Amino acid sequence: MTTHTDKTCLYCHTDQTKVPLIPLEYQDRKLWICPEHLPLLIHSPQKLVGKLPDAENLTPYEA
Repeated sequence: MTTHTDKTCLYCHTDQTKVPLIPLEYQDRKLWICPEHLPLLIHSPQKLVGKLPDAENLTPYEA
């Protein structure tokens, strides 16, 4: 898993000079995600396994 001390999207690693980033706080860590990949966090968190701690334990949103 990558440590995100720099402001980059936790999924694509694009930095804040190229895209807007949305801050996240999770398990006492500060992370960032870009708007393009925010839907993954909401609907497909399993795609973040290895990038977000315990992503395999997150439940996707179901409408």
